[in-house]
Amino acid sequence: GLHPTELPPDPQPLLDRMEQLLAVPHSPFVAVGEVGIDLYWDTSRREEQMEVFRRQAAWSIRFRLPLVIHSRSAHAELLEVLTPLKGQLPGGIFHCFGGSAREAEELLAFDGFLLGIGGVVTFKKSTLPAVLETTVPLERIVLETDAPYLAPTPHRGKRNEPAYIPLIVKRLAEIYQTTPEHIEAVTSQNARRLFAL
Repeated sequence: GLHPTELPPDPQPLLDRMEQLLAVPHSPFVAVGEVGIDLYWDTSRREEQMEVFRRQAAWSIRFRLPLVIHSRSAHAELLEVLTPLKGQLPGGIFHCFGGSAREAEELLAFDGFLLGIGGVVTFKKSTLPAVLETTVPLERIVLETDAPYLAPTPHRGKRNEPAYIPLIVKRLAEIYQTTPEHIEAVTSQNARRLFAL
């Protein structure tokens, strides 16, 4: 997929090529992503980002591949694109979720979608632990790093890496009042189910 912050001046040739690759029989791809809408730094290409995302979401439906979604400062726009596709999408991940309980509920209303949880859940002032505890079943999350960004505490502000996943697991075990092994087992099963691994 084409990340929203990486749109070239004319994204159509690249999108056409990506679609051709997805259409190859026995394609090796397991998902469409990371795609979506990012209005955090720049809103000037809002409509174009939405249209590119809409096209890539259609690939998810056409090729029955999960959609890995990046959304930053664009929750309303995200819902505007996805809501008409409800019930057609094969599932996916809302990458790096860090939103409110209301946003979690809105996203989890999409069947087959999971919330990607990373280092933010370990941050001291994060509201994410409370959102997860009250709103999100463990069966609806997967673990993420977003490396090299968003390293968990105590590595916050440094380069993130997959070796820090156990810190996220430990925090989730506290939130869900269970063992790290249970968190690992359930989130791994969630990922295997989503990606048909």
